[in-house]
Amino acid sequence: MIDRTLSIGERATPEIKPSRNGLRLAVLRAFLASVLALLVRFPFALLFLEGVELLPPQWDGGPGLCHLPSCRTGADEVLSARRWHPAMDPVFLSRVQFGLTIAFHYIYPPLSIGLGGMLVIMESLYVKTRNPLYQQLTRFWVRIFALTFALGVASGVVMEFQFGTNWAMYSRFVGDVFGSALAAEGIFAFFLESGFLALLLFGWDKLGPRMHLFSTTMVALGAHFSAIWIVVADSWMQTPAGFHVVEAALRRRAEITDFWAVVFNPSSVVRLAHTLVGAWSAAAFFVLSVSAYYLLKRRHQEFARASMQIALIVALVASLGSLVTGHSSGLVVAQHQPAKLAAMEAHFPAAAPAGMYLFGWVKEDEQRVIGSSIPGMLSLLARGDASAPVTGLSAFPPQDRPPVQPVFQSFHAMVAIGMALIALALLGAIFLWWLGTLHQTRWLLWLFVFAVAGPQLANQLGWFTAEVGRQPWIVYGVMRTTEGLSRAVTAGQVLGSLVLFTLIYLLLFVLFIFLLDQKIRHGPLADDLEVAYRRR
Repeated sequence: MIDRTLSIGERATPEIKPSRNGLRLAVLRAFLASVLALLVRFPFALLFLEGVELLPPQWDGGPGLCHLPSCRTGADEVLSARRWHPAMDPVFLSRVQFGLTIAFHYIYPPLSIGLGGMLVIMESLYVKTRNPLYQQLTRFWVRIFALTFALGVASGVVMEFQFGTNWAMYSRFVGDVFGSALAAEGIFAFFLESGFLALLLFGWDKLGPRMHLFSTTMVALGAHFSAIWIVVADSWMQTPAGFHVVEAALRRRAEITDFWAVVFNPSSVVRLAHTLVGAWSAAAFFVLSVSAYYLLKRRHQEFARASMQIALIVALVASLGSLVTGHSSGLVVAQHQPAKLAAMEAHFPAAAPAGMYLFGWVKEDEQRVIGSSIPGMLSLLARGDASAPVTGLSAFPPQDRPPVQPVFQSFHAMVAIGMALIALALLGAIFLWWLGTLHQTRWLLWLFVFAVAGPQLANQLGWFTAEVGRQPWIVYGVMRTTEGLSRAVTAGQVLGSLVLFTLIYLLLFVLFIFLLDQKIRHGPLADDLEVAYRRR
């Protein structure tokens, strides 16, 4: 444990009492923030519940039922682009645009989720011990949390616009299911987050320590609830359940028959667990990176030691948890998405024992892999028997197979990074608690500085494996990706917006890195420590 070396004895400074006017102002800010969040969020949920109507009513997704000239022209352009300009296929461009949006957005929520949990730990230690160092930790990391939270909200809204603009047919088909999940996120997550966020950010001198800890806990829970409903929606696309398809005159709709079957679809729980431990890992290694940087520069050393000790525990638990939940997720994939599992290991025989590759390169035309593998390992992990057959890609028609090379490479890169993070966390634990030399071992500190990229890359690669491995389905086994596209959107429109989005995301990312660098270079504020002393 960290000894309380910062104690300075008795002080005559009077205890700060929460200001009634200041408390009212903080509550007002929280209320306005929650209203703003709901105004931003709920229109999109309502669009899904009503079925996004960006197309003329006569349009049912096929050119045969389109009678309006504008609709006919759009269909002709789509078909012409696909026939003569494969690179200008609106389906391909829309997938690239949505993938870019998700990839950029997914930088921030894992940090917000993980940092939220770590803030609860840090502030709980302050409330329990009254050691001012823990409040200094909390106040510094709250500033980083606020920055990541703001970027996450801003980038997340864009995705919901794209559901309506680029994927209107998908939105019309799954509106009742997807809209319910988004509405639940708004009610249970966004309202909770935004309602207490202002108290977390502005309530330090307005609330008592326990009430401020309560606000921190509610914000952290809100971030986790948001992850729950988003993962539920995405998991339903992977393993749909609790619905039936209603045939209407001009369109088909998926309607919920069992809400809880939708929520607890076959993959939702294990995918949620894997997502959350990935988020905790991202935040823990981020804190470790900053703490190691301070120790290498011999700045804020007490602060860095305290942060590193907390973060290393979380990193160790999260990295090992990723291994356990990843295996559980793989078992679900083996049962419900065998084509994805076959692509992850480039297993081609229709029914034969399968090994697990350590690395390799897929020769898809020859149906083989150049690389090193452990014979029978996939059969052992998926079936419990090294000689058990595993369904291979040859068992599926070519049009129902996912892209093999990208899925294979992204899956193995994710596993390699995950194992490296486990090794680094264990190494840090040995040097900190057994040898007691972590803070002086510069080569290991430098590894922690650069390890911040590891969880981010693993999270992105894991998402890529899951979503590309689901292809050619947008709702697995129910609706193909090509069927979900907005027929009225042309390739030129998608390409133009893709270029603009890319430029905006680059600017936002540069701004994020600049502000983050400024906060890290500035370090924790001495005023935070003084306020903590006065509140003891």
